[in-house]
Amino acid sequence: MNGSETTATELSARPALWRTRGLWLLAIATGAGFAVLGASLIQSSIRASEARDTAAGWQIHTYQVMLTAERLQSAMFDAQRGRRGYVLNRAHDRTLLIPYRAAVARVPGELARLKSLTMDSAAQQRRVAEIAALIATQLDRMAQDPDTTPSTVVTQGSGAAGEVNVAQIRAAIGDLVAEEQRLLGERDARVAAADDMVRSAAQTLSISGLLLLAVALVTGYLALGAVLRARRAASEAAEASRARTVLEAAVAARTTEIVASNAALQEQIARSDAAEDQVRQMQKLESIGQLTGGIAHDFNNMLAIVIGSLDLARRRLDDAEGKVGKYLDNAMDGAKRAAALTARLLAFSRQQALAPEPIDANVFVGNVSELLRRTLGEAVQIETVLAGGLWRAYSDASELENAIVNLAVNARDAMDGAGKLTIETANTHLDDTYAADHADVGPGQYVVICVTDTGGGMTKAVIDKAFDPFFTTKGVGKGTGLGLSQVFGFVKQSGGHVKIYSEEGKGTTVKLYMPRWTGGDAPARGMAAVEAIARARDGETVLVVEDEERVRLVTVDTLREFGYTVIHAGEAEAAMAAVQTDQRIDLLFTDIVMPGRNGRELAEAAKALRPELKVLYTTGYTRNAVVHNGMLDAQVAFLAKPFTVAALATKVRQVLDGGGINRAV
Repeated sequence: MNGSETTATELSARPALWRTRGLWLLAIATGAGFAVLGASLIQSSIRASEARDTAAGWQIHTYQVMLTAERLQSAMFDAQRGRRGYVLNRAHDRTLLIPYRAAVARVPGELARLKSLTMDSAAQQRRVAEIAALIATQLDRMAQDPDTTPSTVVTQGSGAAGEVNVAQIRAAIGDLVAEEQRLLGERDARVAAADDMVRSAAQTLSISGLLLLAVALVTGYLALGAVLRARRAASEAAEASRARTVLEAAVAARTTEIVASNAALQEQIARSDAAEDQVRQMQKLESIGQLTGGIAHDFNNMLAIVIGSLDLARRRLDDAEGKVGKYLDNAMDGAKRAAALTARLLAFSRQQALAPEPIDANVFVGNVSELLRRTLGEAVQIETVLAGGLWRAYSDASELENAIVNLAVNARDAMDGAGKLTIETANTHLDDTYAADHADVGPGQYVVICVTDTGGGMTKAVIDKAFDPFFTTKGVGKGTGLGLSQVFGFVKQSGGHVKIYSEEGKGTTVKLYMPRWTGGDAPARGMAAVEAIARARDGETVLVVEDEERVRLVTVDTLREFGYTVIHAGEAEAAMAAVQTDQRIDLLFTDIVMPGRNGRELAEAAKALRPELKVLYTTGYTRNAVVHNGMLDAQVAFLAKPFTVAALATKVRQVLDGGGINRAV
């Protein structure tokens, strides 16, 4: 019975056991299924995380390409700005090219990095190749020596040389960056999709975790996956944070650099505006100078007739002490004053013929000061301060004397005839900064002569107009207003510089900066000596060539007065006919500016036939064949119109005796 009961119990319990076993099997199968599902979900989560990592990596890669393109464009901008700064600087200081060269040196590295970063895109590689070609062309153009093209300034939209490539480079880099921005949008979308996948997998794993709480292994595995995901997320966040920090630092540095560059550019623009004001003033004076030069040329021809005729009449007049002689003296005085006025006009217009030579400024100032003591009167105390080791100046001695006398007379008038006048000499060097602030002077070494008075001084407004022609603060009839303008024109024509320093109530200093003589040990001159008038010798013959008939006739009479045999012609062809004869001709005295063949061409043709022929040129206008840049050519004998009888006779005698020529080199 017991056995039967056991069997029945076992039989009755067996379904439950099977059910239990079935449940266990179902539980195990379910657990295994959930485990498999969990493992599959975990793999999906891992793949989603990896996809997210990859998308984030490409996102960072895009930022790196854009940042590299920005640095490349910045390097080209810096190179262009550095070279522009050099070209805008009128002194052409090559130290200003240092930023340009540093920027150019950065370009190859940035190009190589940009090419490496875009290896994944054939289209971007083509854009990089195009950018590299454009940059190479631009750098070749920019590498050309700026001194050979000093007027070329590369500016935005100016159309100057190289500007097209700058625009193309910017456009090409812009296209590359635009493509990267498009790719960035796609990669941002991939990162967002990957994030959605990670979130979806996380949600599914969370639901599965609730169903698989009994499965410790799955729970542990999910916990481990969560830890791994947390670490991965932290790592990604740290990497993104570092990338943002680098990018923000680069943007901040670039912003600071742009601000500094803008400040420097603004300063340069201000200095350029000041230089342009100076250039406009110089152009105004140049225009007035051209007008006055032309007027002075015509006046010189007329004055040559007047002075020569008066001089000859005075020499031949028997009643020298009577009224006629007095009238002639008055007329001669007026003509000489008119000649002095035209000389001042030519000096202002920088069209006088200068014969510069080495000058010992200390000796020169000492001689001039003795002249000034007799000229200015005893009420003006004159003091000279002469520098030791003074360089020699390079200037026209007679014109420099006139300039110092003009300044001294102005100083006497400013002191109302009584005060202290100081003339000082010194060596000085005008640096690049000074030259940049004064567009009309170049940097270099100069001998400076300072004329200082103790007068009432000048206001800023007077200083700004002091060198303008016909500007004067003196009363009516007390000045022509050409004194300082004559000084200004002479100094500028000599390649020097003049500067006024003054303060109301404290006097005025005018500084004349004359170029330093850098040639050989040529003898330095002081003031020119006056030679005695000598007459003709042994039938000496002069050929006079002058297209202005009245000037020619006066000149012929003057030379005959001093015993010369004179033949004359009104133009070059008639003169050449005389040269081709057997008649004796010792000197060719020719005007330079004539219709047809000019005086220089006539002289060259004549000397080809008569190599021993002496030549003396004359003109009242300096822009001609023997005067260049305001300076007489070397080995040229020259007599400026209008001239007196004595000046003509003296110069002719000097040339015939082998002297009277300009020997400056």
